Amino acid sequence: MTTMEELKQISEILDQITEDTSIPRNIRRGATECKEMLLYSNDAVDVRIASSIFKLEVLADDPNIPLHGRTLIWNIISRLESIKK
Repeated sequence: MTTMEELKQISEILDQITEDTSIPRNIRRGATECKEMLLYSNDAVDVRIASSIFKLEVLADDPNIPLHGRTLIWNIISRLESIKK
């Protein structure tokens, strides 16, 4: 699987977060920003991935995020780290 295909699959998981109304608005907004960063930024792929991982780690540390949202974010981070290698 190519890197872009992986990023598109990850963006679909980010869409799940943005569409889940039980997740706070700031987390959903951050997930949207990560998706745009991953798919539409002009930066190098490794820079986009590293920036997204950093942002997602901040979102996962938010005390208001429900457990299922945090788990989704951790899964996304794990997949991004596997691409980065």
